[in-house]
Amino acid sequence: MGEEGFRDNAPLIDHYSSSGEVLIEETFRRTGNVWSAVAHIITGVIGAGVLSLAWSVAQLGWIAGPLFILLFAATTFISTYLLSDCYRFHDPEQGSIRCSSYMDAVNLYLGAIRGKVCGVLVHVSLYGATCAYVITSATSIRAILKSNCYHKEGHEAPCKYGDAMYMMLFGVVQVIMSFIPDFHNMVLLSVVAAIMSFTYSSIGLGLGITKVIENGRIMGSVTGVPASNIADKLWLVFQALGDIAFAYPYTVILLEIQDTLESPPEEHKTMKKASMIAILITTFFYLCCACFGYAAFGNQTPGNLLTGFGFYEPYWLIDFANACIVLHLVGGYQIYSQPIYSAADRWCSRKYPNSGFVNNFYQVKLPMLPAFQLNMLRICFRTAYVISTTGLAIMFPYFNEVLGVLGALGFWPLTIYFPVEMYFVQNKIESWSTKWIFLRIFSFVCFLVTVLSLVGSLEGIISEKLS
Repeated sequence: MGEEGFRDNAPLIDHYSSSGEVLIEETFRRTGNVWSAVAHIITGVIGAGVLSLAWSVAQLGWIAGPLFILLFAATTFISTYLLSDCYRFHDPEQGSIRCSSYMDAVNLYLGAIRGKVCGVLVHVSLYGATCAYVITSATSIRAILKSNCYHKEGHEAPCKYGDAMYMMLFGVVQVIMSFIPDFHNMVLLSVVAAIMSFTYSSIGLGLGITKVIENGRIMGSVTGVPASNIADKLWLVFQALGDIAFAYPYTVILLEIQDTLESPPEEHKTMKKASMIAILITTFFYLCCACFGYAAFGNQTPGNLLTGFGFYEPYWLIDFANACIVLHLVGGYQIYSQPIYSAADRWCSRKYPNSGFVNNFYQVKLPMLPAFQLNMLRICFRTAYVISTTGLAIMFPYFNEVLGVLGALGFWPLTIYFPVEMYFVQNKIESWSTKWIFLRIFSFVCFLVTVLSLVGSLEGIISEKLS
């Protein structure tokens, strides 16, 4: 089918369920383009992960560290290339069906059983990412307070602040932000969040370069931070791989982003272009921040570049960078929670079609604000969701270890396995063909990396909890 067959006014089925029934048949016009998609991707990708990359390179050393960042970038692009082709499912009876979520695509291409497994993994990954954003936001707010304290009292002052109150404050903000209806209303928020991510990444990069110049030499070594024994070194290496894995993939939100794009041109072409631009931009920032961070601090590289207090001055710039992180995380949290909100809305509408609590919307007009609609299900579910992520973050406030576990859990199954399997089905790839063998090897190697990362990160969390 050519590009003309994909116009938005063509008859299309949206949101197919695993049982084969139409969930919603939507007629709104999609207006997204390459740059709105790039903004969404950068908002979802450059977040908590970038701040841990200098620590990851410190564990891996000067050769393996940058190499793994590049390898994960290439892996993510291959994955998004395969997955973006799966947005349109061509049914012989229904015609072209939009797979507007990751789970819709897996249901249609791979069947209900693997669709349910995918659903669990997707929601765990999204839920975990929002928990990580709560942790990071509190860390950044605390860093602002500590920066001011160190400036006034000196670098040796205790300057200790708790996390829980700031996590709860972030949660209150997210309850309010959760009134945003869906992805189609988030372009402005994503643009602001993307600008914030560039700002604090650039500040981290600039401070790293300044520190290297100040030191007069490049710190670090080929083998990375030494450990007391081989086992401890391996745990740290595996955890570092998990942190890098967390920093890149956005497959769980790719199809939601692609569903905002106008056509023609065909959505998968726009999405591939946006993915390439976004991955090139993020990889450049990742390499710069990670390498200059390690070059500046060597074996003393902090777990979080802007909140671990390798940098003390200029304190106002540290404050500004951390404020940008918090603003970015406000948008990033919504990017990762909106797919869960949307899935809950669709499931409840299908399960309780006659419920006013689920389906009725009430128009509200407040002074000096545009009118907006409220729904009781959304208020209750989304508020409960934010409370649960905030509570879990308060229980396990371990930045690097949590990122490592989340990266490991979602990397192979969601970033590699399902996109590869759907690509086989869509393109009817024959077993033992060259492409089949290459993608199978690719998937197996990524599986090994996932297992190692998960083991190392879980060991880190257990050690931190017991210490």
